[in-house]
Amino acid sequence: MSGSYSYPGIYIQELPSSSHAIVPAPTSIAAFIGYSHPYKTASFGVAQQIFSFSDYETYFGGLFSSGLTDASLARAVYQFFLNGGSNAYVVGLQPGLFTQSATTETLVDRLGSGGIAPTSSIVATTGGGLQFTALEPIDVVPMSVAITNVRNSSKTFDIIVTYGTQVETYRGVTIPVPATGHAPTDPDVMINGVSALITVAPSGGGFGSALTLPVAAITWSDVSSEVVGFNTGYSGADFLPVFDANSSLDNVEIFNLLLIPGVIDNEVASAALAFAERKRAFAILDSPLQAPAHGVSGSAPAPIQAWMFDGVGAGKYVLPTSQNGALYFPYLQSTDPVTGEVIPMAPSGFVAGIYAATDATRGVWKAPAGLATVVLNTTGPVLSGVMNDPQQGVLNLDSINCLRTFSGIGTVVWGARTLVAKNQAYQQSMYVPVRRMTLFIEQTLLANLRWVVFEPNDEPLWTAIKASIEAFLLSLFRQGGLQGSTPSEAFQVKCDSTTTTPTDQQNGIVNIVVAFAPLKPAEFVVIKIAQLAGQTAGA
Repeated sequence: MSGSYSYPGIYIQELPSSSHAIVPAPTSIAAFIGYSHPYKTASFGVAQQIFSFSDYETYFGGLFSSGLTDASLARAVYQFFLNGGSNAYVVGLQPGLFTQSATTETLVDRLGSGGIAPTSSIVATTGGGLQFTALEPIDVVPMSVAITNVRNSSKTFDIIVTYGTQVETYRGVTIPVPATGHAPTDPDVMINGVSALITVAPSGGGFGSALTLPVAAITWSDVSSEVVGFNTGYSGADFLPVFDANSSLDNVEIFNLLLIPGVIDNEVASAALAFAERKRAFAILDSPLQAPAHGVSGSAPAPIQAWMFDGVGAGKYVLPTSQNGALYFPYLQSTDPVTGEVIPMAPSGFVAGIYAATDATRGVWKAPAGLATVVLNTTGPVLSGVMNDPQQGVLNLDSINCLRTFSGIGTVVWGARTLVAKNQAYQQSMYVPVRRMTLFIEQTLLANLRWVVFEPNDEPLWTAIKASIEAFLLSLFRQGGLQGSTPSEAFQVKCDSTTTTPTDQQNGIVNIVVAFAPLKPAEFVVIKIAQLAGQTAGA
């Protein structure tokens, strides 16, 4: 930069810097995909970023228990934040609808003087009676309709409807006859338009005029309604669109961990792994709940490795080879915040939280496994998943990462292998931290080298690129994230005329070669002990 010089002396000019600082990419942003609350989800199929479980409750309705909808997603997100996670995207899915045939449960229409013995069950007949129908689909807990306090002499009874925390009680309901129907105490008058849960209508030829019931109280607790609910389990058709190009999650610029909690299906898993590879993310997959830790392959049930490799279950659990994924086993016991019961939960949510906690305290280069990875909010593996060292040895060689409980420590993650551990062609990606470190460096450089585009493709640019990447890798080396005693042993960066030829320059191409030495976990610690033969001579 030229200037106007008028006097003898020293002139100072500030020059723009050619160096560009590289900001490390995040490492533990998790993306969750699964069924969310069918009535409280703000938007289905849309990737929503959340930073706490309170955010999840706001957008997706929180935890729920249902026999009609798979509820693994909410519990996985809950365990993720509880075990160290802090940033996530959630894609809530709506399960396919189904309609259950209407079921009519009626009060018995029985003539005769004997009536029904107090110990007898109420049996539905084709005669007159009552049919109860739910006003809304039953999505949280089964609804019960109790017919109690039956009084034969006055032909009255009580109806108690229970649905979750809602209870409605109707006392002194009369058993109407056609000639005097629609009295103030008739079932349809007392309930219809008043109840927030059910409606009632005559069943068969009418309400029944000669109903004889015992004086003793009878409780009737069958669900009686035409239920519009949701498919149990999961359907690949619900999940696969999430992995399509230009989907809501595909348009998220960066996430690192991909979870499909509780989904054990090779079609969905294959699509998830392919998506993770394209997005430079890492998939954390669950094993089948029903598979035990050990046993004979031909036995029932067969052990976990038979499910994952030998095609048990029509082969739907066999996973493809992928560097960008890991399988965890078994399910963990945990208290359900909704019901208070101890239930098995998919391990992926717990493990994703451990990934995040390990990244924060040690770094992405540290294996998310070991005695420091104590899993919170669990009483340990399900009984069928408890194992000893030799039994885990078999699973470890099959790339099945185990969660185990050790006395005095708790439940920990005790495996860190990717889905290629047995494939010699992928030995450089055998361990979870090695592969995740590679993805971390790729994502970091991808995000930080955009300034290179449209710059003059010559020596000054090459020098600036090399200096920026070397500064970034040097910072990783100083944090203990790379192997080697000196920077030259830990990494190398080349960007010059040997990597970018004149033809490349003419085509607008600049080639950068980055090599680094990752840290590999000490998976097998061998202790050699020798005893001296005899004793040393002494005075």
